[in-house]
Parts: sequence; structure tokens; C-alpha cells
Amino acid sequence: MDDRIRANGKYNFKKNAPLYLMLAPFMLLFFTFTVFPVMFSIIISFTHYDVLQPPTFVGFDNFRRLFLEDDLFILSIQNTFIMALITGPLGYLLAFLMAWLINELPTKLRVMLTIIFYAPSISGNAFVLFLFLFSSDPFGWLNATLLSLGIIENAVLWLSDPAWMMPIVIGVSLWMSLGFGFLSFVAGLQTVDRTQYEAAYVDGIANRWQELWFITLPNMRPILMFGAVLSITGSLGIGDLTAALTGFPSAQYATHTMVNHLVDFGSVRMELGYASSIAVVLLVIMLSANKLVQMFLRRVGT
Repeated sequence: MDDRIRANGKYNFKKNAPLYLMLAPFMLLFFTFTVFPVMFSIIISFTHYDVLQPPTFVGFDNFRRLFLEDDLFILSIQNTFIMALITGPLGYLLAFLMAWLINELPTKLRVMLTIIFYAPSISGNAFVLFLFLFSSDPFGWLNATLLSLGIIENAVLWLSDPAWMMPIVIGVSLWMSLGFGFLSFVAGLQTVDRTQYEAAYVDGIANRWQELWFITLPNMRPILMFGAVLSITGSLGIGDLTAALTGFPSAQYATHTMVNHLVDFGSVRMELGYASSIAVVLLVIMLSANKLVQMFLRRVGT
């Protein structure tokens, strides 16, 4: 039996050799720029490394320092989870709901609306609009409008006041969440066999919600998984947006996230060993969240 398996393996490898050859450039780039950096980051997370001197092994000291001595890291975890627990699930559901609604429209209208909703993700600087909208001076769009209506007497420091910073960042993040996940949902909905809906109504499906739960979602399970991964990594990996809107560091660290903390130690202070330990913790959180979501999605439609 083992000899037969080995023989089949050799035969399949020879038969598919051209395919493996075509995959080789991608696999080389993937290993070089993804797998190797992740493995290297895990290794140096157990060291003290400042670029100027060779890494020195310190064991779990970096992780002990993170959780027992670095109060700012604990605050960054709190801020990250607040943003992720709102923008992750809500952005995911919003992306799917919009894709589901758009899928019911005529083709030309569906294409136009898909482009409109996907547009914020095409430009990485789409959030610049919100810098003008929430400008803290009296001539900012929102301040000028509220002042002219007599709703406020003085300009509000929207992006400098800790009371407003977190809600604004969450709102902008949700607006920008209709990206690749939304596009994949639109494409996935197009692949569902329409004859299944006709058969389901013959078998007793009573309304559109039952149609969604028992037919649409089970057929889209791989796409739902893909969208969940994008949503998790996007919500937990937020950092560039907070820095662009509220500054780096933000006032009273009100929107300081784990990514901001990582950038601080990795790019500013050049403590790469400590920064790598932050990256490892973030990686573990992302993998754990992804696993939980996959367990939930496997139950969809069952």
C-alpha cells in the first residue's frame, strides 16, 4: 500500500511538474516576504535587538515586560479590542448586507453601485476627506455648519478631544470597511445556482430569510471565510488610520492601538526584539479570532 502511494505521488509530481514550476516564483516570493519575516519576527521576539548590536537571547522577558510593566501596551490592547469588536462584526455584516441588496438589482445598476461602494478602498487616502470634515478650526466643514446653525458656540476639537476621537475613528473605519470583502461577497453571490432557489420554494422555503440561511449562506461558506479573515485582520490591524486622523501618538493615547505601539518601538525607538514580541501577540490574537469565526461559520445553514 505504501509503495503504491509513493508511486502515485511520484507519478502525480511528474505529471504536474509544469504546474509546480509555474507556482515556484510565487512560492519563492511568498516565502521570502511573508513566511520568512514572520518566522524571523517570532525568533527575535525572544531577544534584545536594537539593529546596532547582534541579538541577545532574553527568553520571555519581552513578553513579561509587555503584560506586567508596559501600561501603555495594555491600553493599546483595550483600544484595539474596542475598535475591533465594533468595526469587525459590524463592518463584516454591513459589507455582506450591502452586497446581498445590490445583488438583487439590475445588472447595470448593480455594477455602478458596486464601484461606488468599493471606491473608498481603491484610494488608500480616502480618509483625507474626513480631515477636512472634522477639522478643528471654525472653517472646518462640520464646525462651520454647526456654528452657522447656532448649534455650537465654539469650534469643537474633533480630532484632538479624547471624547470624540474614538467614535470618529470607528465611524471612518466602518465607512472604509466596504472593500475587498464587499467585492468578494458580490462575486460570491453571483456564483449561487439559481435553480436551488426554485427547488427550495418547491420544498417549502417560506421567505427570503430562510432562502438566505439555508441556501445562500451555505453556498457561500468559502467566501464568508475569506471575508472573515479580511475583516479580522483589518479590524485588529488598524493603525495607519488612527495615526493619520488623530496623530501619532494621539492625545492621551485615546486611539493608540497595538499596531501604533509596534510602530513606536519598531520604527521610532528601534527596539526590534520588543516590537517583535508585540507582533507575535497580535498574530496569536488574529489567529485565535479567525479560528473562532471559522467554527461559527461552519454552523451556518446546518
